[in-house]
This record gives sequence, structure tokens and C-alpha cells, in this order.
Amino acid sequence: MIRIAITGPESSGKTTLSLALGKLYQVNVIPEYARNYLELQNGNYAFEDLEKIAQGQLDQWNIQDSPQICDTDMTVIKIWSEVKYGKISPMLKKLYEVQHVDHYFLCRPDIPWEPDPLREHPEERDQLFEIYKEELTKMSRSFTIIHGSLEERMGQCTGIINSKFPFFKK
Repeated sequence: MIRIAITGPESSGKTTLSLALGKLYQVNVIPEYARNYLELQNGNYAFEDLEKIAQGQLDQWNIQDSPQICDTDMTVIKIWSEVKYGKISPMLKKLYEVQHVDHYFLCRPDIPWEPDPLREHPEERDQLFEIYKEELTKMSRSFTIIHGSLEERMGQCTGIINSKFPFFKK
């Protein structure tokens, strides 16, 4: 099974891009579990909730056995934990290290911030982007930095997908 993850800081276009790619390629889009979880908690959470969020994300990935576009990955949860709490649990660290993603698209936050009660870092997106880039590089993950308008981002992604994963249907 091929899994492509859209990752990056808050309000960098991950959901919009993942939905557009899923529609274009007619593949399953795995939503960001954290959003639903946090909405049910009225935005309140603690360090321990990040493990529940990570497990929920993993469960969603494992439900389907076909190509996937994932609107987040364990990198998001790992960095979230480190930035918010200054630490990461052993369980989350393990899930991050063993997650299977064939290619990451790292969204540059070069689009306008969209306010949302669940978002926490409007002024730190560029800083967070650099953390994502460093983390993906350190872990030798296959990734491409995506930027620009949705049309430009789609062009960048489809170029990579069509060359690396030609069996994706379009």
C-alpha cells in the first residue's frame, strides 16, 4: 500500500491539498484525527491526550488497505508534543519512528493564516516549518517542499506522484 502524507505547520494548506489530491487521484484521504478529537474536547487537552490522538490516527490509517493520502502524520504530533510540552512520550516516539509513509509533502506556510479556535501558533509558522524540514531531513524521509497557490501546489505534487507512483489512478 502506498501512503503519502501531507505535513507541516498549522494553517499551511494540508487539508485543502490532501482533499484535492484525493479527488484527483480517486484515492482515500485519511483525515486528521486530532481535529475531531479536539472538537469533542472543546479544544482542551493535556500531554496524555497526544498518545490518544496518535493512536486514533494510526487506527484510521490501518482501516484501509489501499493507496492513501494522509492529512497529517506522526511528525505533526511529535513536533506538537515537543513544542507544547518540551517532551515526547515513549509510545509517540515509537509510533513516529516506525510509521510507514512513502513520500511526504511538506507545506510551506506561504498562504494566509486562517483563524481557527483549535490553532495555537499564528506567529510561529515559519519557525515550525524549519523544525519540520530539519526533522524530515534528520530521519532521511523522502519529502518535497510544496509552496504557492493551490494550483501550484497541485502541480508540484502531481509531478512527484506521477513520476514516483505511476500506478496512482488519475
